[in-house]
Amino acid sequence: MYAFLTGPMFYLSLAVFVFGLLARMVLYIRGLDWKLDRVAYRAHPKAGFKGAIRSIFFWLVPFGTRGWRVQPFMTTVFFVFHAGVVIVPLFLLAHNLFLEETLGISFFTLPPVLADILSWGVIVSAVLLVLRRIALPEVRILTTGYDYLIIAISAAPFVTGLICRYGVGDYAFWLTTHIVVGELLLILAPFTKLSHMVLYFMSRGQIGMDFGIKRGGMTGKGMAW
Repeated sequence: MYAFLTGPMFYLSLAVFVFGLLARMVLYIRGLDWKLDRVAYRAHPKAGFKGAIRSIFFWLVPFGTRGWRVQPFMTTVFFVFHAGVVIVPLFLLAHNLFLEETLGISFFTLPPVLADILSWGVIVSAVLLVLRRIALPEVRILTTGYDYLIIAISAAPFVTGLICRYGVGDYAFWLTTHIVVGELLLILAPFTKLSHMVLYFMSRGQIGMDFGIKRGGMTGKGMAW
């Protein structure tokens, strides 16, 4: 089972993840209305690119926008969750050893203590995100079981990873479970809300282009919109 999961199943999961997300990006671009969006973007690429980069950058910076600053607690939770979700899988020592063995690539590795802190940060943040959806009426009314499932799928690799890390229970069982839920996340990413890991940049970039060109960005420069 371990050989299958770390061999053919890993390559399949990675292929679905990479090509699936690329397809979502292409479909997003092709879905833009040429009369409302792409015609302006093509006519003013410099202003559009500048607006896109600005929008993406400031929304990636904690408290970099007013939207982040008005909810400081949830902004902190949001960034702790996403920082851990991105950093730990890429820079954990065990993962880098595996990547070196299977793909011939590796990144710098996190100190074990920092990896533990980030992993616990993901789990605690996931719990707080669930409580937020339960406690706040304006969020609860928009929440379905699907949203809880997405949070659970995102946090599961960290829960099982920490169980392996601390040697709780049957190590072989929890290691297998950790690999399964990690590969499940990769496979589901292009087909669920997890696709926001790339669509965030697409939608944020589009909004930035709109403001950089059509919504005041080119005021006084003959822009028709």
